[in-house]
Amino acid sequence: MRRTFAAAVFALLSALAIAPASAQNEAANFPNRAIRIVVPFPAGGPSDVMSRIIAQKMSEDWGQPVIVENRPGGNTVVGAQAVAKAAPDGYTLLMVIDSTLTMNPYLYRSLPYDPFNDFAPITTTTKTVSVLTVLADTGPKTVKELIERAKAQPGKLNYGAGTITAQLMGHQFHKAAGLDIVYVPFKGTPETMNGLLNGSVQLIYAANTTVTPLIQSGRLRALAKLDRTAPLDFPTLADAAGLPDLEDMSVWLGLVAPKATPKPIIDKLHAKVAQILADPAVRERSERTGSYPFTMTPDQFGAFIRKEADRWSKALKDSNIKFD
Repeated sequence: MRRTFAAAVFALLSALAIAPASAQNEAANFPNRAIRIVVPFPAGGPSDVMSRIIAQKMSEDWGQPVIVENRPGGNTVVGAQAVAKAAPDGYTLLMVIDSTLTMNPYLYRSLPYDPFNDFAPITTTTKTVSVLTVLADTGPKTVKELIERAKAQPGKLNYGAGTITAQLMGHQFHKAAGLDIVYVPFKGTPETMNGLLNGSVQLIYAANTTVTPLIQSGRLRALAKLDRTAPLDFPTLADAAGLPDLEDMSVWLGLVAPKATPKPIIDKLHAKVAQILADPAVRERSERTGSYPFTMTPDQFGAFIRKEADRWSKALKDSNIKFD
């Protein structure tokens, strides 16, 4: 019996010793075939553009094909579900948007993936900065003036948003400032801008790059940016409104892998993406499109996801927004 027990202990210890070595060997040889980055949106959007920038540089550096596969549908659910079920070997990655991991769990009663237990965080990649925008000729000139108008006319002003994140940006600010402003839904940012231009709404929350041409032409006015990251020539919404406790709000992207992907491979992917996004040429190219690179370690990204999910779960519960 003692021999049997000793043999079992030896086998267990041997297996425990072999596992880390095996994972290190896998990482040393990674990648030795094509990597696939799943983008849960159609081609041409911010997540697709950033994925292709990363894919190109990865392929050049590692000498292996890196393929971007667009899998749109279901508010990113289709692509996320596909990656959650993929082999955990580092060869299938998902370019997530914030709502994939931090909002969808609270928007759907039955989500076919678990954002916290089905994925291994690699790193954040970029964020896009939205701005609070009004008509230049009839809109308020400052955030304080907007607050005064809204308080003088409760329920009379409308705001437009084309994404769930933009809707929540408005909700969070209006609640913090004690404003009764009515939400008007639109199908995407271009339709939202048309709503502002034709007077259907009096203010919108939209990506900086989308509204910049109309701001420069003098048709629209940006009152504030919703995240202090962007080097834009107007104040943050928190500062402009005199609400120091109002948190920055932005749309962020990040890379994740299936949950059981070996840590040495996750670390190798993180190091490569961080290296790519630190390249001045890549940063300049990305910022021209309104996407501001920022990276985190896998552990930092995991904690960030939890913190963002906690924030948006409370906002979604308060706003009573549901998709099913």
